[in-house]
Amino acid sequence: MSDTRTISLTLNGAAKTAETDVRVNLADFLRHSLEATGTHVGCEHGVCGACTVIVDGQPVRACLMLAVQADGSTVETVEGLATDGALSDLQAAFSRHHGLQCGFCTPGMLMTLHAFLKEVPNPSETEVREAISGNICRCTGYQGIVAAALDVAASRKGA
Repeated sequence: MSDTRTISLTLNGAAKTAETDVRVNLADFLRHSLEATGTHVGCEHGVCGACTVIVDGQPVRACLMLAVQADGSTVETVEGLATDGALSDLQAAFSRHHGLQCGFCTPGMLMTLHAFLKEVPNPSETEVREAISGNICRCTGYQGIVAAALDVAASRKGA
């Protein structure tokens, strides 16, 4: 017999409520109960960073957090970065700088950098590399990702 709870949270600015088993992690809850399928589950051990989302302003590994722990929280996923169908500046920079290939790590990278650039608006290349050091990408070699983050930081500084 499973134990279920009703979880209410704000997802990308919208109030959401769904019932889930207490053992379900936040990544699976977002994907299967709330249809926020941009959050990818890679290693299920918190190592790869593919499942990174923002909970109450902090990046977290959604595979390591239970959905019940997010009850009452504000959660941001990659789906919330675009506005009215237009890519965010960070998403557009990823495209311009070829910061994605297969796309599996991309949501976690974007969410990690989204939070990082709020905290460190004018980072060095070394700081960007340190910020994404917990996110594994097997396709890009990271150069395009780093270039995209630095491009966004520079453009925001000039704005």
